[in-house]
Amino acid sequence: MTPSNPPTSKTTLPDHTQLPESDGSFVKNWQEHPQSILLTDSITPILKQLNPDDQYCIGQDLGIYWRITDPPERGAEAPDWFYVPNVPPTLNGQTRRSYVLWQEYIAPLIVLEFVSGNGSEERDKTPWTGKFWIYEQVIRPAFYGIYEVKKASVEVYHLIEGQYQVLAANERGHYPISPLGVELGINIGQYQNVELPWLRWWDLQGNLLLSGEERAEQEYQRAEQEYQRAERLTAQLRSLGIEPEA
Repeated sequence: MTPSNPPTSKTTLPDHTQLPESDGSFVKNWQEHPQSILLTDSITPILKQLNPDDQYCIGQDLGIYWRITDPPERGAEAPDWFYVPNVPPTLNGQTRRSYVLWQEYIAPLIVLEFVSGNGSEERDKTPWTGKFWIYEQVIRPAFYGIYEVKKASVEVYHLIEGQYQVLAANERGHYPISPLGVELGINIGQYQNVELPWLRWWDLQGNLLLSGEERAEQEYQRAEQEYQRAERLTAQLRSLGIEPEA
């Protein structure tokens, strides 16, 4: 089912520069912001490979406008994280303030919501107002994930023939997002000095996709191990009366 009387002319409708970029509400929990950064940071190398022309958009708590309302923000959903392929990262040289479906037409490939309450809002199937219904029937991302940090769980849906079907986890407990060549799941670990069940990406071989900070730490550990090996070799050579510098 699709909305009746869909917009037909993008020239007579507001664009991303004319629509509110915020509804004025506060972020519902402190963890949302670092979680979004972690998802973006760790998957960026993959997205660069998939989009060598850099034609893609990532939204973090960015409004997706799907209908005209008064006030305008009632016609938008603001996923905590989403990815859209095959669109420019900016419009007319300006940073995106929102993602306007009647201006661009391309649906996100994946939308992720971070539950702050009991999850009923993210699973609401009420026509025209329920978040689940709007994603399934109007915005139509191919994958929709509902992440609950309190339960250390993520529930993933795949759009099949116009309806969301629950995606089964693989043997690792991860959810394959095949168009991206990655898996989505929960990893209990430390990020920004806090240990939580974070929502993370893995490659299809089950290797965790690291953030920039984690990659730097891994490189530091590797360099430290090489230094220690060199120091041990130097000590062994000197014990044999051999000066390494010679």
